[in-house]
Amino acid sequence: MLQIIVHGCEGKMGKILTQTAQDCGSVQVAAGIDARCQEGYSLSNPVSFPCYSEFSHCRTEADVVVDFSNPACLAPLLAFCTERKLPLVIATTGFQPEELSAIEKAAETIPIFRSANMSLGINVMARMLRLAAANLEKDFNIEIIEKHHNKKVDSPSGTAFLLADAVNQGCQVKKDLVFGRHGRADECRITDMGIHAVRGGSIPGDHTVLFAGPGETIEITHRALSKDIFAAGALQAAAWLADREPGLYSMEDMLS
Repeated sequence: MLQIIVHGCEGKMGKILTQTAQDCGSVQVAAGIDARCQEGYSLSNPVSFPCYSEFSHCRTEADVVVDFSNPACLAPLLAFCTERKLPLVIATTGFQPEELSAIEKAAETIPIFRSANMSLGINVMARMLRLAAANLEKDFNIEIIEKHHNKKVDSPSGTAFLLADAVNQGCQVKKDLVFGRHGRADECRITDMGIHAVRGGSIPGDHTVLFAGPGETIEITHRALSKDIFAAGALQAAAWLADREPGLYSMEDMLS
């Protein structure tokens, strides 16, 4: 049975992940790490595994660490995993370029799986976008609209950037990203790709890519009905990563 350590176990996704692991039967949560824990137990969520407030307090053996936290925790997370030689699944988003560089550096020592979205459906959608963009880029304007709950702090979403990257991978001429159009007086160029963020209520995540051409439109939409899909994808990634060599892996690697 796969043994995992959940970093961010007190957060919403951390709790969903631990419940999903318990339900699937092939994964066991060996320990949780979260600054909101008191030593040995969770304050808000009765669990059967030990919880720690700091990495240095955790001596639990495991096969993989799964991270659903925030970018501010990256440095100690990477230090913990590289010191222990533990494979790492990073499901956190919103990293700055220097943080992405730190992840790439750590991947020289341990296997790291990072995706801006752990949904299998989103990553299949990215494949579809590469094909669509390759055929439509010259005559179609391309716009991305993403919708999330009112507690999401990063905007646009990491998934919106993932989808934009997929579009540009399919294009011969890369699109220039435009974030909203407030205050812009110029026309929408065919080389622009707009990204628009909507926040409200409890929306788990909606992403639509609009291809608008002369006389026709195409919309490709992914709608998350539950956050459970992100936990399921992260657990699948953990099982896939457990016996890999050091390197930086993505959902595309797993799907291939």
